[in-house]
Amino acid sequence: MVYAPPRPRPRGQGPRGGRRRSPADDPRFRLRLAWVALAALLLVSGAKLVVVQTVQAGTLTADAEKQRASRIVIPAERGAISDRNGAVLAFSTESKALVTNPRLINSTKGADAVAYKNRMADAVAAVTHGDPEELKRALNSDRGYVVMATAVDPGPARDLRTQFPEIAEESREARQYPNGTLASNIIGAATWSADAQKLIGRIGLESSDDELLAGRDGFQIADTAEGSGTVIPGSVRSEQAAVSGSDVQLTIDSDLQFQVQRMLADYAGRAEARSGSAVVLDRATGQVLALADNTSFDPAQLLSADPNSLGNKGVTTPFEPGSVNKVVTMAAALEAGVAKPDDVLDVPGSIEVADRTIKDAWAHGVDRYTLTGVLAKSSNVGTLMTAQKVGEDRFSDMLAKMGVGQKTGVGLPGESGGRVPARATWSGSTFGNLPIGQGLSMTVLQMAGMYQAIANDGVRVPPRIVAATTGPDGVRVPTEAPEPVQVMSPQTAQTLRTMLTAVTQKAHGQSGTGPAAAVPGYEVAGKTGTAQQVDPATGAYSRSQYWITFAGMLPAQDPRFVIGIMLDAPKGGTSAAPLFHDIASYLAQRDAVPVQTAPQPVQTLQIR
Repeated sequence: MVYAPPRPRPRGQGPRGGRRRSPADDPRFRLRLAWVALAALLLVSGAKLVVVQTVQAGTLTADAEKQRASRIVIPAERGAISDRNGAVLAFSTESKALVTNPRLINSTKGADAVAYKNRMADAVAAVTHGDPEELKRALNSDRGYVVMATAVDPGPARDLRTQFPEIAEESREARQYPNGTLASNIIGAATWSADAQKLIGRIGLESSDDELLAGRDGFQIADTAEGSGTVIPGSVRSEQAAVSGSDVQLTIDSDLQFQVQRMLADYAGRAEARSGSAVVLDRATGQVLALADNTSFDPAQLLSADPNSLGNKGVTTPFEPGSVNKVVTMAAALEAGVAKPDDVLDVPGSIEVADRTIKDAWAHGVDRYTLTGVLAKSSNVGTLMTAQKVGEDRFSDMLAKMGVGQKTGVGLPGESGGRVPARATWSGSTFGNLPIGQGLSMTVLQMAGMYQAIANDGVRVPPRIVAATTGPDGVRVPTEAPEPVQVMSPQTAQTLRTMLTAVTQKAHGQSGTGPAAAVPGYEVAGKTGTAQQVDPATGAYSRSQYWITFAGMLPAQDPRFVIGIMLDAPKGGTSAAPLFHDIASYLAQRDAVPVQTAPQPVQTLQIR
């Protein structure tokens, strides 16, 4: 018998010829596999839970706190601005902005939405004096956020919200200017900034002293209710109180400021001047009692104001002063001892200076004027004859002592220092211009500062407009007094004041150029000025456009007030002396300045 090995079974065939069963077909195998997968899933989940509860616990907790907590700004109250007597010129009040969601109203009111929004617009416009049609156009849109009013008192805002629950309010601070245009060119304006969520100074002192007035905002870190921003009681984590801004007290007098603004605007209007500025200084302290432009604006309506009315030309806009600058020559001559008031000069109708011929404003042959007469008659030729005795260096030194070409540091933004050519650049003809007030420029404030030095026995006190600040602690801190400058001796100043009274005297054959500035019962010392403007088309001096100036003091021998005036290119009127008269008369009456009973002496101006 032969042995034959068994033949291999076909793959997948069982012992009896059937198909072999896969482990996956075994229910017990599948059950074991499911238990293994479940155990692995539980193991991974447990590991993740351990990581979350240990390694990531601090980070996740902090993230959760951040999601719930809000940083809420506590606005600081802006400081007030007042005049020298405590009259408030600017202050802040609580205000509400009214907002709504037109898209939400559309979805909730359906067919009645348009009529409802129109009623809302009419109601809001009636309270805020806004334009109802403009509000209706904004509300009848598909916008999700519309500001209907930016500054509404809390009471009316609450009434509107009761009537129209879809109106929401946002807390804001409103800036109030109770006197409207009064001193607006000084104060400027502050308006609400949606980005900063606070009042921001835009122009004037509100801008330059913004940091001082604004204070420092506080804050809260607290939980807030979702969607409303309302703080959940007891959830405040940290808090820092706001620090109110400081109050600023100015040196100006509101009553005087009002009168100067009114008089200047009226006079400049009648003279058809392009612009005009005026300033009143306290003689002893140099403090600014009034500073006005002929145009002003309402700070509460800043966005609609004429841009030409927003500046403060009395400190920002220099001009060529003309003959008011002749006091520099006279002061230098008296101080150096090269001339005396009663010196007689043989003054021709013209004089040669380098390559230029300078004439007087009127044609004449050789006239015999006293030095006082040269000043009172405003002779260019006589002034230049005197300047040549002074010399360029002494004249330049006197200009510097007078503060010409230098900022006063008054405390107002945008101040110009004017312009005086550097001494090293003077040519031969330069000394034919500067002594008569051409070829250099100054502001009204600088011009008044020159005459303040003469009025104050030769001591110039740089003008200031901020009297004091009061911090949130209630402590009043006076502004540090500026360093005085000894410009000339008291004797020179007194002599010059007497010479300047001749400008305003009116006597047969001995009248000065400014008798219209005279105030009955008082000696007035001052000087007229007329300076040609440069014609931009030709680059030469115009024969029709002038700066008209006047600077002076009252009373002459014991001055209390210094007044400076500038009119830009007036068409009707060649003198600012009448305006000086109006302002000086008001001051004399208001402050009960004692009347001079003795006859005023007549000074000799011309030898016949």
